[in-house]
Amino acid sequence: MERPRYSLEGRVALITGASSGLGAHFARLYAAAGAAVVIGARRIDRVEALAGEINSGGGRALAVALDVTEEASIIAAFDAAEASFGVPDIVVANAGMVAPGRAIDLPAEAVRRLVDTNFNGVYLTAREGARRMIAAGSKQTEKGRIILTGSITAQETGMGDAAYAATKLGVQHLGRQFAREWARAGINVNVIQPGYIRTEIDGEWFDSEGGKAQIASWPRRRLTEISALDDMALFFASDASRQVTGTFISLDDGQSL
Repeated sequence: MERPRYSLEGRVALITGASSGLGAHFARLYAAAGAAVVIGARRIDRVEALAGEINSGGGRALAVALDVTEEASIIAAFDAAEASFGVPDIVVANAGMVAPGRAIDLPAEAVRRLVDTNFNGVYLTAREGARRMIAAGSKQTEKGRIILTGSITAQETGMGDAAYAATKLGVQHLGRQFAREWARAGINVNVIQPGYIRTEIDGEWFDSEGGKAQIASWPRRRLTEISALDDMALFFASDASRQVTGTFISLDDGQSL
């Protein structure tokens, strides 16, 4: 990966949901920009392989087992990060899941898993990050950066994703609430809302007839490229965003128009 235009030299980033998709992409991106990256996920073999890739390429990475639905697991991940690289001053609360299904059909347990991962997991990850940033003096440095991964579904209505979309709207508002609460603590909180991107989670859907019809319904009739998130993900994490907090931005190539 080419060296990005925003430098993260001297920074430490903890990224959840980093075993694939956006999380793995952000890990490579931040490492290329100079940050030490702590990459967490339940699939420890995946993040260990990614950490090996980053380290062999001259970056600095640490893989940690992380289940965002368990607060003790989150705390342990931050402890490991701090022991290896220091307190993370960038936290990307990215872990999430999907559970498609019409509201009258989706099992209650699936709804609980969605809320536990997509909302509670984001809440607990951001909170632990903020606690550590504050204790490390973020009020003085103003370098605390927390980025939440949302979704354009927070702004849309659809068929078969009511529970998922509701969790992502919750993430959007969490970003503003946290930004207000930690504004005087030198911590900025912002939300990136990606459009539909081909990832491991939904690749098969976009190859189906229904997925192809969905793509054809968008103004530009194409999926968003994962690299379309790069500049904003770097900006929100960098010193350049010092006076940007409490915002959310949709990066979807016009899919939500």
